[in-house]
Amino acid sequence: MANRPPASLLLSRADRHASRPSAALLVVATAAAWLVVSIVAGFPARWEAIFQTVVSALTLAMVFVIQHTQARHQRATQRKLDEIILAMPGADNALVTLEHASDDELHSAGHQHRSMRQAAIDDEASSRSGDAV
Repeated sequence: MANRPPASLLLSRADRHASRPSAALLVVATAAAWLVVSIVAGFPARWEAIFQTVVSALTLAMVFVIQHTQARHQRATQRKLDEIILAMPGADNALVTLEHASDDELHSAGHQHRSMRQAAIDDEASSRSGDAV
């Protein structure tokens, strides 16, 4: 496997650390401490502006961290599913490229699979009713 770019590793590491319960506790504790200090200091307007700026910057950064990590996981999962489809005899190999299909093709494939699923349900129901007789 090829080495991942350092930025990708950094974003994945940030996501891994941010998703821990201790990170949530740290954020809550920091916010509580900031609130207590602000109450004691009389809620200085400058501190409030700094707090809002820091929170906004961290929120924006975390959006990118989460987006990167989810997109990477989704690509890996998609490759695994593609490999399974290609390995199955009789599978519709056109499904491998379905994520690049037009909306009409996607709708058509969904309709086709709903029809196949309904036919399988009907077959199962008829075989059960045949067993009950």
